[in-house]
Amino acid sequence: MFFLNPTYLMYMLPAIILMMAVQFYVNSAYKKWSRVPARSRMTGAQAAERLIQRGGLYQVSVEGVAGNLTDHYDPRSKILRLSQGVFQGNSVASLAIAAHELGHAMQDQDGYFPLRLRAALVPAVNIGSYLGWILIIIGMLLRMTELAWLGVIVFSAGAIFALATIPVELNASARAKRLLVESGLIVGEDEQRGVNNVLNAAALTYVAALITAVLQLLYYVSMVVGMGGRSRR
Repeated sequence: MFFLNPTYLMYMLPAIILMMAVQFYVNSAYKKWSRVPARSRMTGAQAAERLIQRGGLYQVSVEGVAGNLTDHYDPRSKILRLSQGVFQGNSVASLAIAAHELGHAMQDQDGYFPLRLRAALVPAVNIGSYLGWILIIIGMLLRMTELAWLGVIVFSAGAIFALATIPVELNASARAKRLLVESGLIVGEDEQRGVNNVLNAAALTYVAALITAVLQLLYYVSMVVGMGGRSRR
């Protein structure tokens, strides 16, 4: 229904184009630097293990996970899961991604507030992403403006989550860059440039996600505002 709505396309088409462009940039950066072996010759898994020992994160373990760029840190089980290309690869890109995910483990250990805030928002986002637009549609069908606005508020949790994610990811990348240089896993300006390229490209995905979430929220706001204008007539 929404994809046939010109107003929806007006709001969301720029976001779709942005997401496609950012994804292309991320894939290009990863592909380029995954072909460049790090001088340390360590794999992502080996680099993660060394950084775990260096940072005293003895409760954190490392394991492989299926997929491409599916790397993530699970704070519940304290497991750093690396995709096979990162786990087994000894490229600059592999080390950058492994160190980034370890940055999240360090945030977890430090009780980093933005990380805790983002985790606290997860239940609200899971509920809001489904319940929000349902309340909006029901409110519009029944001409209940208050219910429709409640749906907008509930749905806005997704945009708030996307906003909270940005400082978490930027901080993890900053930690990763520092860790890789201080540990000697990355040496030389060329390797540092590669790490920056990969991690900066990844950061853009979260910026694009925020823009997409805000534009979608604005679309729903425009629907409810328009509904209010029609009801007054």
